[in-house]
Amino acid sequence: MLCGRSEEVLSSSYFGKFEGKIDLIFTSPPFPLNRKKKYGNLQGEDYIEWLCKFGPIFKSLLRPKGSIVIEVGNSWEKGSPTMSTLAIRSLLEFLDRNDLHLCQEFIWNNPAKLPTPAQWVTIDRVRVKDSFTKIWWMSPNEKPKADNRKVLTEYSDSMKKLLARGSYNSGKRASEHDIGSTSFLADHGGAISGSVLTHGNTLSRDRYQQYCKKKKLTPHPARMPRAIAEFFINFLTDENDIVLDPFGGSNTTGASSESLNRFWISVEANEDYIEGSKARFDGLL
Repeated sequence: MLCGRSEEVLSSSYFGKFEGKIDLIFTSPPFPLNRKKKYGNLQGEDYIEWLCKFGPIFKSLLRPKGSIVIEVGNSWEKGSPTMSTLAIRSLLEFLDRNDLHLCQEFIWNNPAKLPTPAQWVTIDRVRVKDSFTKIWWMSPNEKPKADNRKVLTEYSDSMKKLLARGSYNSGKRASEHDIGSTSFLADHGGAISGSVLTHGNTLSRDRYQQYCKKKKLTPHPARMPRAIAEFFINFLTDENDIVLDPFGGSNTTGASSESLNRFWISVEANEDYIEGSKARFDGLL
């Protein structure tokens, strides 16, 4: 894990040897919030300008069929029960200014997320809790490397019964789709994943936290569950590919990549976060 500001590290001579060799850039940069967080974040138009400057750097590092996957969280207007459009504008500007294709939009639904923003959700009771973030899959290539057969989910009980029965109600549907008599009889080993990824993130006293407490380190406050990183690494890369996370945090991306036999590079400016991330490679998580 490399220590330093991403814009400086990725532009250094060290990274010259990785030009055109990165298969996936998977990251969750500091969110464009309307108040400062410990992990650092810019606000307003400054955030958009900052994020967009990474586009040329990312493109120079990617293989011809490589992908960029970015999670950007939501923000709310200061003192108002209305959402800010800054996150969406940031992603749109990142796409447009860097001539990237939006391959697909994903939603990370976290049912265990705290009921925030508290003023509007738990005090005034005029909003429901904000329980999702957007994840955008982008690429300079219209057809980047991807294989949804590597991220299949278990068949539902009804699908298992259908396969065992060998028949179903075929024909035209109200949606005007014409379903053939054998369209769904092949067993592909699982169902095709959807673009809504539901994973809780409730580990408040996991071994990572314990490790940081023991070493008197500040833990990263916004860790992503490994299931999210593993989904995209499996979906968009093969074994021995290279995965880059420019905003490594607690290095979920690196740990997930290593467990899936990918090479990885992570960059992080906070030394405590880097030291704490070692727990992920000591058999502690």
